[in-house]
Amino acid sequence: MSRDLATPSSDLQDYYDHVPPAHRLSDYSTLSGQGQNIPLQAAASSSAVNLAEPYSDIPSARTRLHFGDRRGEFVDSPYVEEKSRLGNRKKWVLGGLIAIIVAIIVAIILGVVLSRKNSSSSSSDDSISGDPSQFTKDSSLKQSFWGIAYTPEGTLYPDCGAKLSDVVTDIQLLSQLTTRIRVYGADCNTTALVLNAIQLTKVNMTVYIANYPEATDNGEAYDRQKSAIQSAIQTFGTDHIAGVTVGNEFILDYLDDNGGTDPNSDIGNTGAQILLGFINDTRSMLSDMSVSLKIGNADAGSYFNDLVLEDVDYGMANVHPWFANVSIEQAAGWTWNFFETIDVALAKSLSNDPEMSIAETGWPTNSTDAGNESNGPSTASETNLQTFLNTFVCQANANGTEYFFFEYFDETWKTEKYGGVEGYWGLFYSNRTLKNIEIPDCSSSS
Repeated sequence: MSRDLATPSSDLQDYYDHVPPAHRLSDYSTLSGQGQNIPLQAAASSSAVNLAEPYSDIPSARTRLHFGDRRGEFVDSPYVEEKSRLGNRKKWVLGGLIAIIVAIIVAIILGVVLSRKNSSSSSSDDSISGDPSQFTKDSSLKQSFWGIAYTPEGTLYPDCGAKLSDVVTDIQLLSQLTTRIRVYGADCNTTALVLNAIQLTKVNMTVYIANYPEATDNGEAYDRQKSAIQSAIQTFGTDHIAGVTVGNEFILDYLDDNGGTDPNSDIGNTGAQILLGFINDTRSMLSDMSVSLKIGNADAGSYFNDLVLEDVDYGMANVHPWFANVSIEQAAGWTWNFFETIDVALAKSLSNDPEMSIAETGWPTNSTDAGNESNGPSTASETNLQTFLNTFVCQANANGTEYFFFEYFDETWKTEKYGGVEGYWGLFYSNRTLKNIEIPDCSSSS
């Protein structure tokens, strides 16, 4: 969901309705009519999709594009007017006052600038009281999710401002819901902050770290995040890292920007070559560090490029029934069928058979305007989020579907930038208070 969603959702290209021909393994209408029945076990026949347990070697211990908000620049203001008829003494006093005021203004500006610089380079080294591993558990939280998508607050490059204390609080809460999280990029010290918080809280958690490159900046964003990932691994090691995801909806965005629709067309393959350069460079970086980690890619569910997917260990597919205009009654079953029919089947057709998971799925709970509060058949509401939780989570756990629920908490910057439902996908409100929902009680260990 890294696309620019400034326009109402009714005007968006429904990319789930436009499965590229090369990946159209069954008619879309049959997927949307499956209802909410998710098989509780993988089918046993030899012709069925194999749901063996990917990532089985991970200890059982997701902007998303990071859009920077534009803040106003500090400008000097003339606080004092010079009076031409003032005597010399008065002029001297006035000049002294002006000098003091200017000095104060300059000091404030320098303080703010230095604060921003420190936040951008190393995030806030804020104090943490007590032992973060000793925290009160919330009885309303259940460790039922296979994984959860997470973007720490204050990691929007270049206006970085994430606090370790906030990330510690997030990890304490997330650890009561899941043993796995995914992040979207490495800007603003995201990787180090998350690994540090896991280390401090001593929870059973692994994270899929990520690099979110751009196609048109000659590798600037990729290189910046690559350095941050290297530093974080050198500092915290890899015990809590499950994999490195390079690219999020990179091919989808490249096609949109260049007038393409098929991820395996000439346009799609051109974008793939750019992305493969980043992926293979990440592989070389890890090798040079003598680090062995899985490398993957995340994209919209029907926009994986075969060349990319053949070059990675795992693929993460964004599968959203909301944006497919599916009713809440059919949402859970549609999500499972789409993922199995489009993404798992595609992976099985490739020589490397990459492991597949759902990178994002969920349901929004609110909208900033009436025009976006419905996807057609159903509305954005906490009641409907509860329905999706009730019909997807335990069933997916039982049949071995691997997924990252989208998402941990509401992100206010998306509400400010995009409006509509974009800021309301969290299980928690932005203040880290659980929404008016009940977490399903079922094990995610399967």
